[in-house]
Amino acid sequence: MKIKDKIQELLYQNAEDFEMAKALKADIATYFTTLDETFSTSGGKDFLVKHTRKIDEILKLIYKIALYGMFKNYQPMKNTLPLSMAALGSYGREQLCVHSDIDLLIVYRDMPGYNTKEIIEKIFYLIWDCGLKLGHRVHEVDELLEASRSDITIKTAIIESRFVEGSHQMWTETQNVLSMIRHDDPQSFVKKRLEEQHKLHKKFPFGMEPNLKEGRGGFRDANLVYWIGRVRYNIDHISQLPESIVSESEYKSFRQALEFLFRVRSALHLASGKKEDKLRLDLIPDVAKYLGYDNNKKSHMKFSQKVSASLKIVYLNTTIWIDLLSKEYDISEDGLLDAFEDDDRSDMKYYIKSLISNASSEYKASPALLKQLSQAKMPKKIDKNYYPIIRKIFQQPHSFSILVTLLRARVLKRIIPPLKKVMDLPQFDGYHQFPVDIHLLASIYHLEHISDPFIKGLFDSLSSRDREMIKLVTLLHDSGKGRKQEHSIVGATLYKIFAKSLSYTEEMVESGVLLIRNHTLMSNVAQREDLYSEKVIMKFSSQFKTKRMLDLIYILTYADMNGVGDDIYNTFTARLLKTLYNQAVESLEHSEMLDETAMRVKKEKSLQRFKPFNELSRIEQKKILSIPSNLLFLHYTREEILKIATEAWRVDDYHYTISNNYFLTIEITSKINCNLGYILGKLSAFNLVNMDICKLSDEYKFFKLDFKERFQDDELPQVASYIERSFITDEALSIGDIEVNRDDIYIDCDHSKNYALMKLNTKDQRGLIALLITIFDSMDIDIATAKIHTQKKTTRDLFLLEKDGNFCHNREIVVEKITQNRQIS
Repeated sequence: MKIKDKIQELLYQNAEDFEMAKALKADIATYFTTLDETFSTSGGKDFLVKHTRKIDEILKLIYKIALYGMFKNYQPMKNTLPLSMAALGSYGREQLCVHSDIDLLIVYRDMPGYNTKEIIEKIFYLIWDCGLKLGHRVHEVDELLEASRSDITIKTAIIESRFVEGSHQMWTETQNVLSMIRHDDPQSFVKKRLEEQHKLHKKFPFGMEPNLKEGRGGFRDANLVYWIGRVRYNIDHISQLPESIVSESEYKSFRQALEFLFRVRSALHLASGKKEDKLRLDLIPDVAKYLGYDNNKKSHMKFSQKVSASLKIVYLNTTIWIDLLSKEYDISEDGLLDAFEDDDRSDMKYYIKSLISNASSEYKASPALLKQLSQAKMPKKIDKNYYPIIRKIFQQPHSFSILVTLLRARVLKRIIPPLKKVMDLPQFDGYHQFPVDIHLLASIYHLEHISDPFIKGLFDSLSSRDREMIKLVTLLHDSGKGRKQEHSIVGATLYKIFAKSLSYTEEMVESGVLLIRNHTLMSNVAQREDLYSEKVIMKFSSQFKTKRMLDLIYILTYADMNGVGDDIYNTFTARLLKTLYNQAVESLEHSEMLDETAMRVKKEKSLQRFKPFNELSRIEQKKILSIPSNLLFLHYTREEILKIATEAWRVDDYHYTISNNYFLTIEITSKINCNLGYILGKLSAFNLVNMDICKLSDEYKFFKLDFKERFQDDELPQVASYIERSFITDEALSIGDIEVNRDDIYIDCDHSKNYALMKLNTKDQRGLIALLITIFDSMDIDIATAKIHTQKKTTRDLFLLEKDGNFCHNREIVVEKITQNRQIS
């Protein structure tokens, strides 16, 4: 039986309200079980309209029940009862998503003979008993204007309200007030809405997990066009705006994109089972399945690419329309590059030249200019006449302004063809925070806004050709993604073809190819390898061979890492990269392989030329030069070596310092045994990214622990207590099961003269490093250094171990202990 007939029957039987609410609740529950099937046969907006109509039906029945409960068989005619129910928000726009709140407005006049307030109270009780999620406003009709002035959100909701049930006479009165509200200080309304939009765009930029509602190109942008159009023209739909604002061709592409996003949002609600506006990576497989995509990575990428493209189409069109709608209020953003003077002969070449002519300083394109570019005439495939003009883009000091303008106008892929397949392309690696095209443009931005003084100096010292070349390399370094073949190889090929079209010299072509083929190498080596191994440094340097190429890969790596997202290039990674760069530049001075002794001797000679060193006594100088740890000489500056050594001489038992500026660093100088495993066990919840252990003499050791995080200030006393206790306890902490396979461990006892190498590549586990230190301590194995790098729940750990200790001849025992999968007890 249909719910309408069921309620009618219950009314006839004089059933209690709770029985009818129970019937409605059961009907709603049944209805929600049918949504998957309904979705599969409905379009984007069509599905939302059907859902809206169902809620309308429920509310109309609730209104009917409430009136019957108040008047029984003596109900007045609807029009004579001074009460109307109206839908607000997405419900009012007939865009109600399945788990969104239902926003309801009740407008009334308080007539004592009708007990309107009691009727309203009864309506709300019935709604709540049905289990509907409700947001509501209740106003007397004469209060509406004042209420709309109290809050911009209230005004917006009221002007887009839609009649659902009740008195048409009351609604006519309401519409008269709505007209007054629309004309009440529209400039202030539009200004506040634009300010809110600016904040939301800043909070939710284009990214790998877009916010479909409030992010750029989301429903809020489309709604803003409707709201301003509603205020100015009293429209019911965006399509009703004048042709001078919204052309038919523009609206068609906009509507197609919006229709797809409607389907995505509905699928997102169905897949998550709740109100959800953020398209999280973990939900993409389920959401894509609702939309008919296959369950594989390629299909998921295709789906995400279409989402990103749709958001950008909505963003472009709404940006243009909002500007046109708000012009009469004179609240446009200042300092924008306006549209160029043109005529019927103007084509894309003319506009690119105009953009270039303004690139001596940074600029942001006005919506009018974006419209001009998006509609400019150009051939389907660029011809040779375009290449000299395109080349000039990369010769400008502010190429980013040109490129991002072309990207926003959705024409960049036609002007730079190698980018065609990576436009809007997602990156599911858990590392990049943006689709490929956004990442590439962000990299260009950071290339032109280098904040590191040393790298800025390298960039400024480049020749004009190299500056031009590195900009194109930066733009195309990930252009090979989305193919089966390694993206760096494909990208290098695309660059080579395009660079030759731009008439680059052979050196510019070959240098760019080399950089793109190896654009991830510097970052990987810096974060994963031992930067004080001659083999590692020589292998890295051999790829580039000259200081010019090392400068270029360093600059490219800086731009690439900054373009990935926030906090990827940070104080710690900057230090690693500079260390690698300095080591690589130093290695270029020698044609033969350097060994640890040569590197130490060089540092010793540098020390002997250092004035503070020569101010020490001969005995003190000899002590420093006799320090057994090579690591101290390879890893630390002359100043640091002197500081560490001279401070150790003043230590009676132990001394430590805790630094907590950008990340936590612990330095310990010890004359007595330090239970390092205890400290690491206590701090195992935090990310240890680097650990140095330097033997200063038979008496003294120096430890340095670098953590990725900055600790809370109130946590530092506890850290200090752990360090203090490590000198008086032999306690080994219970850390939990650690699972390591033999294949995860690599040991090289011929790594160098003084050090054996052990690498561990396994899943990241709490307490893993503490376990290793405990094993090494129990076997009297001296650790010279340790580097920890964790990504995608995998840890890549590297240990340099003193060869004159107990490691190499006991390596099988070490492996056995690590892989026993036992708790530390």
